[in-house]
Amino acid sequence: MKKLKNSLNRLMITLKNNLKKIKEEHLIREYMRNNVLFITFVITCVINSTLLRFFCINSTENYLAVAPILADTAIVVIIGGLGYLLKPKNRFGYYLGFSIFFSTICLINSIYYTYYTSFASVSMLSLTQYVGDVGDAVVEQVINFKDFLYVLGPIILVLVNMRIKKKNYYKKIEIKSDRKKRTIKTVAVGAVIAIIFILTLTPTDMSRLVKQWNREYIVMKYGIYIYQANDVIASIQPKINSLFGYDQAKKIFKDYFNDKEEHQDNKYTNIFEGKNVIVIHGESIQTNLMSLSFNGEEVTPNLNKLAEEGMFFSNFYSPVSVGTSSDAELMFNTSLLPTKSGTAFVSYSDRTYNGIPKLLSEKGYYTFSMHGNNADFWNRRNMHESLGYDRFYSKVDYDVTEENIVGLGINDYAFFDQSVDKITKIAKKHDKWYGMLMMLSNHTPFSEVDKYGDFPVNIKETVTKEDGTVEEVTYPYMEGTKLGNYFKSAHYADGAIGELIDRLDEEGLLENTIIVFYGDHDARLPRADYNRLYNYDKETDSVLDEDDPNYKEYDSYQYELGRKVPLIIWSKDMKGTELNKEYKNVMSMYDVEPTIGNMLGFSNEYALGQDIFNIKDQNIVVFPNGNWLTNDVYYNSQKEEYLSLTDNPITEEEIKNNSEYANKMLEISNDIIVFDLLKEDQTDETEVIQTQEKG
Repeated sequence: MKKLKNSLNRLMITLKNNLKKIKEEHLIREYMRNNVLFITFVITCVINSTLLRFFCINSTENYLAVAPILADTAIVVIIGGLGYLLKPKNRFGYYLGFSIFFSTICLINSIYYTYYTSFASVSMLSLTQYVGDVGDAVVEQVINFKDFLYVLGPIILVLVNMRIKKKNYYKKIEIKSDRKKRTIKTVAVGAVIAIIFILTLTPTDMSRLVKQWNREYIVMKYGIYIYQANDVIASIQPKINSLFGYDQAKKIFKDYFNDKEEHQDNKYTNIFEGKNVIVIHGESIQTNLMSLSFNGEEVTPNLNKLAEEGMFFSNFYSPVSVGTSSDAELMFNTSLLPTKSGTAFVSYSDRTYNGIPKLLSEKGYYTFSMHGNNADFWNRRNMHESLGYDRFYSKVDYDVTEENIVGLGINDYAFFDQSVDKITKIAKKHDKWYGMLMMLSNHTPFSEVDKYGDFPVNIKETVTKEDGTVEEVTYPYMEGTKLGNYFKSAHYADGAIGELIDRLDEEGLLENTIIVFYGDHDARLPRADYNRLYNYDKETDSVLDEDDPNYKEYDSYQYELGRKVPLIIWSKDMKGTELNKEYKNVMSMYDVEPTIGNMLGFSNEYALGQDIFNIKDQNIVVFPNGNWLTNDVYYNSQKEEYLSLTDNPITEEEIKNNSEYANKMLEISNDIIVFDLLKEDQTDETEVIQTQEKG
């Protein structure tokens, strides 16, 4: 490193002298005149990448960051410098092609970040087949005006080219052209910029680039172009690892589970053994819905009732990645985390999983799943078989008409009604059964308000005037907003849940059954949408100013923590028992399998989650980007800072240990899926048992 710095110093001195010479001989103006296309190409591409970071990552550190600008400039200058190898008349096509390429990277990442709060990965190309099904959501909720700014780069380049062609630009510079020499000099400048950038990096920066978990951090340190190149490498890494990294992954896997403590019984052990189970997968249902009401009417009265009468886990999180609903299913059923690249449902459906349906099947349960969508959406047809379901009922098994469609498919009312008919038949054939019902109506973009029924999200007040007359005044409040439409949609979906419970009771299906409800993920609405909810000024029908004493700050930390979803375990006879209470310890979707497994009398020895009733207030929720949460602190790995949630002191050692734990969880979970380690391990166990029997 010392030699590199000395060489860099000498190079900087040489550059300084050359710049002085250039200035004295008035060469800057001449250079700009002879390199118009190259300069335009570099400037527009770097501006695009910088705008992308500014629009997506809202932090002072990002706004002041020089390193990503250096990185993007180095990449663009080197690629632009190679254009000098071409004849002047051919360079425009070269620069335009790369300008479109870089602009496309920025455009795709901008749109992608709006929905996923993360940057795009080429590993997600396999998911483009699902875009048609959610096209309305993309158009109405994801694409913004700012996304079109990135196409200005190629347009400006075309306009510049049209202008210089009129002045015989290419013929003039052809005479002065020394293509090889100019290429070497330009690439050398790009290399110098790259070296300066590299010197700004720390070992932590290098480590995070390799791991690729924390994409926002990588873009903030390396720029979008290096991030995207690194993503290509990371996306093909599983293919390479399957050839070269298996032995190390298996050793780490073995060591981890050999050292893990065996599951301990507690007072909840086997309390639901032998009971039937209905799981309700609540599309985009967040916990904050349960505390909201408009004009005295609750947004989710039926969920509130289930929570009041059952076991309500109020600090429950679903740390999904780009697989959204499918990631939630993965974590719920297998106690694993989303994969590093791609999604388990699409990219790794042929792996071995210790899913809840599989483990209950081994206890004599008939297991099934029901969803009113296409069976191939998120590749559920194949993945549900791998999870161990005996039967998957999909769209083709339901009577879907134009009248009962809301959003992506059959509405939740019709879906639940027809599903109960099927469950009734199943219950007559099987003594014990486990079924998952997957809701659909509350799917983004929450725009079919005419189908949601009458649920005003305004403010109605009775006002007495000076003359003594009384009149009702209405303030718009959340009407006409995306968030307001989400409340209407959620209220509609909640009504369907109420009717489902009533139908199950009518058919006698609740007598020996527990209901497990979970929200699969948050609504994916921008933080800015909540500003009106918490800071509405009815007198002006606008949002309060930030300097107003009644203004409520809703920062990024509150937004992240507010994305929690409900988990409710309910049965007809639970109200008033010792089980009927709110459980406040933080809990994750991947903690569900070990927790309800203990209650139902089965266990998954390779679960990464914890039985919440054993670990209690010592639990850690790990998110796919490396962030983590405990009862006391929420840690943001991108910013390397934390938010204290209690008065308990937080030590540096605790931060370090929990961060290491989070990284280990992410790596092991990814390796289990990518290398199919459960299949290999269970094959090894079978061979040992067979050998012992022969002996």
